[in-house]
Formats: sequence, structure tokens, C-alpha cells
Amino acid sequence: MGKSDEDETNTVAKRITRDMKPGERDRACLIVLHGMNVGEMYKLTKREMVVGRGQAADIEILDDGASRRHAMIKSVDDSLVIEDLGSRNGTYVNGERIAMPVTLHEGDKIQLSSQTILKFTYQDRLDESFQRRMYESALRDGLTKAFNRKYFLDRLEREFRFARRHHQPLTLVMLDLDNFKKVNDTRGHICGDHVLAAVSQFIGHTIRSEDVFARYGGEEFAIICRAIEPEQAHGFADRLRLGVSAMEIRFEHDIVPITISLGIAGATAGMGDHMALLAAADEALYVAKRNGRNQVHVQK
Repeated sequence: MGKSDEDETNTVAKRITRDMKPGERDRACLIVLHGMNVGEMYKLTKREMVVGRGQAADIEILDDGASRRHAMIKSVDDSLVIEDLGSRNGTYVNGERIAMPVTLHEGDKIQLSSQTILKFTYQDRLDESFQRRMYESALRDGLTKAFNRKYFLDRLEREFRFARRHHQPLTLVMLDLDNFKKVNDTRGHICGDHVLAAVSQFIGHTIRSEDVFARYGGEEFAIICRAIEPEQAHGFADRLRLGVSAMEIRFEHDIVPITISLGIAGATAGMGDHMALLAAADEALYVAKRNGRNQVHVQK
């Protein structure tokens, strides 16, 4: 994204809101009202931004009902407009299917399918910060900042259906901290929380941007890996294992050693639903722990 693109879009937004006080609500964005990632905000920072299902879209919508290149939002003169890009199910603004580019106004509802509805709005810095906090608090675990269990299960179901429909690989990695109960019992729960947060931060910074990292429960975590096979995920998982074992997690002047075990499973044609994939990855994790911990096991 070029700096000139962002400057131009922000300039358009400021001209549109010139009746407001200087500096107020001059940031154009879309907020998810219905669908995956409810509450997530996408800032419109380029002169042209494609909304669609494909990873090449500027705003990627995980929805089978959306086309890969579904619609485009772009700056035209003093306005921001939306146009349909020949999508399969059409683009609707405030309930009306659009056949030509339509100028967007504050509060307009954009519907891409029965599953996805977006709200077009302008925000100031405080609005943006509040929206981010609300989104994070609803979808993330308070301690580790990883996605929470509910979000993980919802996302896994959608990713499973998406991969199945589009014949793409999907891999799930389950992991947990070895002998974590001993850490809590000997050093206390405050130390245990500190260790969980440190390991989670390391993993969150190490995985790919398109991966989904979540806390499944207690000391158990999950990583949804799109578009890679289990064998490819093995090398990535082993790097995580080695990285965690090399961490120097300090608590009250001591270093708390920690290792992780990881189980990997891929979606197969014989799996009925996403819960079967979860069960396979969990079984692989059980094998890794049973075989001595601090290792990676791939379910065959």
C-alpha cells in the first residue's frame, strides 16, 4: 500500500465529513455486523480495496457465499463508492441489490451473502480504539490474548467447510505445556499464568499471519493452518517446540523451564465434520505426550 493511497483516501473522508469538527470521525472503515469475526473493523486505507473470499482480496471475508472478488470500494471525486465485481450472489446496500456503483454514506449496511453484513462508517481515534477493545474482549482470552475457545470452534467449523468445498488442505495443530501442573503446584498459579502468557506471546509472534492461534482450555492451545498439509506443518511445529524449549521465562529471579508437545492432523475425505479433525489432532497430541513429551506427532 502506498502512502499516497492512504493520504488520498483520508483526504476524501475529511472532505465528506467537513460539516463535523476538525479531526472528528474522519477514518472510513467497515465493521462486521453479521458473519465471521463479528465486531472486526477494516480500515479503508487505499484508493481501491477489493472485498472478497480470496486471500488476494484487500478485505478477506471467510464466507462460502462471497465470491473471490466480490465487490470494490474506491474513492471517486469527493466520495467513496462501492461496486459489484460480477459476484455470484450480488452485493446489496441497505437491502437493495446494486447494478451500478453506489455512493456510500454513514451507517450504510453492505450485504455480501446471507452470512455477511458489513456497516460502513467513519470513526475518530477514540472510536477506533474502543472498537478494537470491544472486538478483542469478545474474541480473545484475557490472559494469553490468543483467540478464545468459542471463536476457535466457530472458526474451525467454517475453515473445515471452506477447505472441503474448495478442495484445499487444512491442518490443525494441538499443543499443550508439558508438566504444567507441576509449575502451578510448586511455584504457584501466578507463575503459571506468567508462563502461559509468555509461551502464548512467543507462538503468536511466530506463526503465519493467516494462521489462527487459540487457547482451547487450561494449558492446551490450537493452531488452525490454512492451505498446508500435515507433513508441511511438522517442520513448523518442530520450530515452535524448539523455540519454546529455548525460552528463558523469568519469574521472581528464577528461570522457569518449559517444553511443549504437539499433535498434528489434516482434514481428510473420510472426516464427517470439524469435530472429527479436532479429535484426530487431540489424539496425535496424546500420542506425543505418551511417547515422552517435548515432541511432535503427526496423525496418519
